[in-house]
Amino acid sequence: MSADLRLRIENVTKTFTLRHRRSLKELAVAMLTHKDPGIDTFDALKGVSLQVREAETIALLGFNGSGKSTLLKLISGVMRPDGGRVLTRGRVAGLIEVGAGFHPDLTGRENVFLNGAILGMSKAEIDAAYDSIVAFSEIERFMDTEVKFYSSGMFLRLAFAVAVHSNPETFLIDEILAVGDEPFQRKCLTRVNQLKEEGRSLVIVSHDLDLVSSICERGVVLREGRLVFDGDVHDAVDLMREDQRH
Repeated sequence: MSADLRLRIENVTKTFTLRHRRSLKELAVAMLTHKDPGIDTFDALKGVSLQVREAETIALLGFNGSGKSTLLKLISGVMRPDGGRVLTRGRVAGLIEVGAGFHPDLTGRENVFLNGAILGMSKAEIDAAYDSIVAFSEIERFMDTEVKFYSSGMFLRLAFAVAVHSNPETFLIDEILAVGDEPFQRKCLTRVNQLKEEGRSLVIVSHDLDLVSSICERGVVLREGRLVFDGDVHDAVDLMREDQRH
């Protein structure tokens, strides 16, 4: 990849296998007709190609089922594509699912070190950032409590705090800001804007079109697993609003 590229996604495909429960009658018919009784497939991504450069802020848009979250999981390494390639340069971090990278039987303190390591931080880096992580999360009283007792909002606070302190070159956010309370949402958005000012690359999934219009400069629209638009964020938002009307 060229030096200014942070992500290169080349003709990526991802297919999921769906298993359905069937009645005894349907199973018997399937056996007699030699048809598979309960397996179907769903193409979440169909030949998607995309490049993200240093300091770009991208809104990844589309209706539910369009493939946005799947694409973020491929970028983050949570999943692998069935076809094509996903190439990254530098550290990739972010918020894709509440509690992802956390072990329920470990304490908040232990999970900071676990999640930090998953994001590529060394122990020395986590030690240096630990107090700032705790202060940002605002859950200091619960750091020695097992996270299986955390609310979704507490998960969010700690996960976001670790992610933004991992010093990522590329930051991914998937609708996760909708989980926290309003003051913490504002705090997260302030930090997101700071990352933008620092020249980090941002890929943001959100149904809040006004929000992404204010943060992002580029918009990418997925529709049924295919990339149908890549350009100015305001044009992408207009396309989404046009689709909503139909």
